[in-house]
Amino acid sequence: MEAPDTASPPQPLEEQWPRVRATIADATGILVCLDFDGTLAPIVEDPDDATPTERNQEAVTTLADTPGVTTAVVSGRALSDVRERIDGPSIYAGNHGLELARGGDVTVHPVAREHAARIERLCAVLEVALASVPNCRVENKRLTGTVHFRAVPSAAVPTVRRLTHDIVDSVGGDALELSPGKQILEIGPDLAWGKGDAVEVVAADEPSETAVIYVGDDVTDESAFRTVEPDGLGIRVGSDEPSNASARVASPAAVADFLSWLGSTGVDLLE
Repeated sequence: MEAPDTASPPQPLEEQWPRVRATIADATGILVCLDFDGTLAPIVEDPDDATPTERNQEAVTTLADTPGVTTAVVSGRALSDVRERIDGPSIYAGNHGLELARGGDVTVHPVAREHAARIERLCAVLEVALASVPNCRVENKRLTGTVHFRAVPSAAVPTVRRLTHDIVDSVGGDALELSPGKQILEIGPDLAWGKGDAVEVVAADEPSETAVIYVGDDVTDESAFRTVEPDGLGIRVGSDEPSNASARVASPAAVADFLSWLGSTGVDLLE
């Protein structure tokens, strides 16, 4: 069950090592859930260019082959997209958990499936409305949509926000909602479901004494941090702004350091 929001500045991971070690030592297995963009892969101007760092790919592959460890990628990207970008995990959750691939099966949230046509129509309207804004991109992910404005001139960003809000209100009505991210606006079905719910579903299949770790960098990862904390470990990538994660690392390079430690020294701490 997701815990209440108790956001506060997360501590540097090196200050959390005693707790990290104790959490793993008390467990019989580890479930490692990882965001993709900004976590395994550096943020880039064009989302199509995103790729995991070599060290992160190697660390994920090692963890995936390690007995007692289950690996999952939980991304805002479409399931088909993120599966092509990172190899190794046994579980993939796309579209913020609305799509879940595990054990050879793919499940889609029924409400999201119901509103897929509306998302497609909305993205088409947004593409026309925002076509004149330099470097603005509308991404139709079938179950959700994203307006990317990382490369948009700063003077035009308010226009992107205003038009997106107006069009979502007009076309989406009460069926769709808008949420912020890092220089993006996310559009999805208006329902109480997010990455934290996907992590909870995945964790329910693991033995009860499993340590659950979630690593992510954005607003949409906060529900997952709330799900895993305080019994598990949430690690925020980036700044020390308030978060429901208890620990933080600076960058995808630091994520690779942690995952590499986990796949070697960390797993040896398991009961």
